[in-house]
Amino acid sequence: MTIMSRSVRQYIGIIAAIIIYYIIHEGAHLLVSFYYGVFKQINFMGLGVQVDVYHTLMTDIQMGIFCLAGAIATLVFSWLLIIFCKPICSVKSKVFRTIAWYTSLVMLLLDPLYLSVLCGFFGGGDMNGILLLWQEWFVRALFAGIGIVHALVIFRYLLPKYTKSFSD
Repeated sequence: MTIMSRSVRQYIGIIAAIIIYYIIHEGAHLLVSFYYGVFKQINFMGLGVQVDVYHTLMTDIQMGIFCLAGAIATLVFSWLLIIFCKPICSVKSKVFRTIAWYTSLVMLLLDPLYLSVLCGFFGGGDMNGILLLWQEWFVRALFAGIGIVHALVIFRYLLPKYTKSFSD
């Protein structure tokens, strides 16, 4: 039996976390587009994925909800990972725990970071639709606050739990 190296586990964890993020985030967009009956296609753009809709068939509120759905889904999923951190950390598989660790980081930080800071540098994306619901300063401040809370949760709760689970 071969023991997988730490760096291989980390690569697997990072790749799996990105895939899980896309499934959750874009999956939420997909479900909302089906609900509103506006699904057009799924676009594969480099390493990214985007759910395309017939936006002319949507109200501003529907478009805002469609764009907000991905962030809400990742926030809900990330908090489920926090809630179930103790049982996750007791799983024997280091690969599973590594995937859970990196998935927690991605889910907790990516959307808050993007919607508070990065959207100003990399185009609007979801922010364009969310702005149909609220003012930009409010959205940025809200997600900055969420990001700060998530960073505190990571450093004060998750990191000690996962560190202990990997040292056992």
